Amino acid sequence: MPAKTPAKLRVTVLAGGPSAERDISLASGQAIAAGLDQRGHEVFISDIGPDDLAGLDHPADVVFPALHGTFGEDGTLQRIMEERGITFVGSGSRASATAMDKVATKQLAEKLGVPTPPYEVVSPPAKPVLSPPVVVKPIAEGSSVATSIVHEASKLDEAIAAAARQSGGSALVEQFVAGDELTIGFLGSEALPPIRIRPDREFYDFVAKYRDDHTEYLFDTGRSQSLLDQAAELSRRVFEGLGCRHLGRVDWIADADDRLWFLEVNTIPGFTNHSLVPKAAEKIGIPFDELVERLVYMAMEDRA
Repeated sequence: MPAKTPAKLRVTVLAGGPSAERDISLASGQAIAAGLDQRGHEVFISDIGPDDLAGLDHPADVVFPALHGTFGEDGTLQRIMEERGITFVGSGSRASATAMDKVATKQLAEKLGVPTPPYEVVSPPAKPVLSPPVVVKPIAEGSSVATSIVHEASKLDEAIAAAARQSGGSALVEQFVAGDELTIGFLGSEALPPIRIRPDREFYDFVAKYRDDHTEYLFDTGRSQSLLDQAAELSRRVFEGLGCRHLGRVDWIADADDRLWFLEVNTIPGFTNHSLVPKAAEKIGIPFDELVERLVYMAMEDRA
């Protein structure tokens, strides 16, 4: 018998949203929609936010959220879709909310025996216990928004205040670890090839991620196979421990002594021409249009 022809689906792609990553989300959404259209699906793209959920009313077999950051990636949108019985790509509300909270994710990693740099939560005007160099981050933001590496104690207050403004009045202060930035993407339960990120800046910040064409993405990481195997195994431990599904990305620092330090999990990674999960999928022979179609079919299979 001939193979069953894959179903052509009505897919709503959600993009834009209210977060600081809005422009990136719009670019991701347009790319996803173009890929699905190329595969023959009926695609509707909608800009969506807390005050305008009309896109969820459009008839669809599956929804593909491409909203990065608050509302779209922190479990809020996922909870709304779960309550409406909508089939959607990506992690559910509980996993999304935990992964978006960098402190909660690090606490889970520690319980799972996964090493993460020393850290603390600081609310201005309190002073951190950790001494520079430190990395200061919002607790619940993505794309390195308001993130900085602070080398001088005199600049800590300003960095903490900037990060705290992005996440409810508190900031995450994490001990800086020098090393290579590695990332492990997931497609379903499959760990994708590791990528070493080498930015032409101090670290892989917002500009390096989305605007700087000098950032290098290296599959030839220069690290031992045993370290890369360990990164994949520990990434899976965190990804599954959070209850993530369909796709995601786990970020690490590999130091000079071949030790891995867990940083964070991204449950809706980007789909732009700079984005890492599409690059890793392409490395194993999965082109962009096939990647986004696979994700849609994963969501449909979970519904069945």
